[in-house]
Amino acid sequence: MDEYDVAVIGAGHAGIEAALAAARLGVKTAIFTMSLDAIGNMPCNPSIGGTAKGHLVREIDALGGEMGKAADATFLQSRMLNRGKGPAVHSLRVQSDRERYHVEMKQRLEKQKNLDIIQAEIVDLQTEEGKITGIVTALGAVYHVKAAIICSGTFLNGKIYVGDRCIESGPDGLHAAHGLSEALVKLGLPLRRFKTGTPARVRRDSINYEVLEVQEGDMPIVPFSFETPREGLENQVVCHIAYTNEKTHEIIRANLHRSPLYGGIIDGVGPRYCPSIEDKVVRFAEKPRHQTFVEPCGMETEEMYLQGLSSSLPEDVQLALYRSIVGFENIKIMRNAYAIEYDCVDPLELQATLEFKKVEGLYGAGQFNGTSGYEEAAAQGLMAGINAARKIQGKSAFTLDRASSYIGTLIDDLITKGCMDPYRMMTSRSEYRLLLRQDNADQRLTPLGYELGLISEERWKAYLQKQELIQQEIERVQKLTFGPMPELSAMLESKGTAPLSTGVHCADLIRRPQVGYEDLAPFDPERPELPWDVKEQVEIQLKYEGYISKQIAQVEHMRRLENKELPENLDYNTVRGLRLEAIEKLNRIQPANIGQASRISGVSPADVSVLLIYLEQLKGYPQGGGEKA
Repeated sequence: MDEYDVAVIGAGHAGIEAALAAARLGVKTAIFTMSLDAIGNMPCNPSIGGTAKGHLVREIDALGGEMGKAADATFLQSRMLNRGKGPAVHSLRVQSDRERYHVEMKQRLEKQKNLDIIQAEIVDLQTEEGKITGIVTALGAVYHVKAAIICSGTFLNGKIYVGDRCIESGPDGLHAAHGLSEALVKLGLPLRRFKTGTPARVRRDSINYEVLEVQEGDMPIVPFSFETPREGLENQVVCHIAYTNEKTHEIIRANLHRSPLYGGIIDGVGPRYCPSIEDKVVRFAEKPRHQTFVEPCGMETEEMYLQGLSSSLPEDVQLALYRSIVGFENIKIMRNAYAIEYDCVDPLELQATLEFKKVEGLYGAGQFNGTSGYEEAAAQGLMAGINAARKIQGKSAFTLDRASSYIGTLIDDLITKGCMDPYRMMTSRSEYRLLLRQDNADQRLTPLGYELGLISEERWKAYLQKQELIQQEIERVQKLTFGPMPELSAMLESKGTAPLSTGVHCADLIRRPQVGYEDLAPFDPERPELPWDVKEQVEIQLKYEGYISKQIAQVEHMRRLENKELPENLDYNTVRGLRLEAIEKLNRIQPANIGQASRISGVSPADVSVLLIYLEQLKGYPQGGGEKA
């Protein structure tokens, strides 16, 4: 059969970004999927973004990935979450047209140079001397490859659960993947079982919307991609909110014995932050109701998605609990809710590049690595695709640290701390979230994307022009002085802040919490016409200047620790003074540097001090892996 530089196994959100990145970087790439009709499928909620997840999508776009552009092209409703809080936690979320998103991503793959799309199930991996050399399909075809990226989603030995019924299946009734799990175990990679679930899909016309809360989209719309023009973007639908009640909870409690989650049938560990409705009723027994969001699956379908009501209860119980909700009395189920259990790998087996430590040229991305969510998957796929291509080309590894991005935080969490349940990105996971805002993802990452070769010259010039406009306007408002004008003082008093008694710089007024950049426009006739995103950056950078400076100092300290590299394959039993727990964890994870070691659960500050002393002793005296500090 054909030979490829990179083979991507799976065409979900991780696989798409991995394949596009590798192909765009100039290596011959193939993406394998068990069904061409499932490329970019959204088996759970057809939405992109959300709290912290929106940050990931904008970072993917800033590096040259595709998810943000496809989301902009296919959204039905757009909302900016957490607007009442500071910009660090503002997160964009869109409801997507499920079928259009699939078609959009399939076409983008089909049109990509250096990329072949092949419908086939991969059942085996070939290696020589610890390196990946080939992949084998269920029909016996062998493809010789230099690298392979596993993006299997929830398909590996997938099982669907509805009540006491268990069916070997992938999501949405697609075939489960068999064989590949066994091949991974033979390579010495430890697999485990995770679980996730999805609500029922119901008929649009079986819901009484008049008694539900209306949830409008936001205007003006903020696009995900820094390349998508804001003009012309409009919401196409409204969504709705319904609530469970005591009757709903009684139905669930009375049937918990029929749930595979509580009957001991499911072994897999479920997501902590996206529980089923039966989990919610048990864990939050004091709550009288739970929200459910009624969201359309697309413009060309009558299917509606009931976000917040995932379940694995039997079909008859699902129908009863749904119909107990006000507005759902006559609801008709089109697709039952279900839980799905699947194989995934322990991410502690991965390097920061997402390459396996034990098998050279083999990478993992997405739910296969223990994460939950389309956005987390796409971010990992992008990074795996970049690194696989660069390794083949003989170039250095590309990694992101925690201070550069949520992508860096995500991967560092996985390879340093591991995960005992499906990992979900949250803003609270980042200690540098004031720096890692979604609005400045281009400033943080687009120069890196350009250096990699994933950002076009046209986009790079537009980026440089934007940064120049931001800097020019900041300098202008820092010099501009307002006198104590009555109209300006009246505006300030109306905002709940002190009027002017003397002259004041425009920048100092913008720094006041109650005052925004646009509030001062009527008093600033010399103000230039600027794009909305330039104005946004001027206000944020001035208003949060002091806080940003403090976080930058924290980042510099962290990076000093990151620069203190530890020897490869070091036997930590030979480092005197470490505690037993630290020795065990350090030997297993083999951190690349002191910074990573300090974040390992079970490694104390005292252990970090021991490692710093050890590195000092190594200077000038190579031993145990040589001088790298």
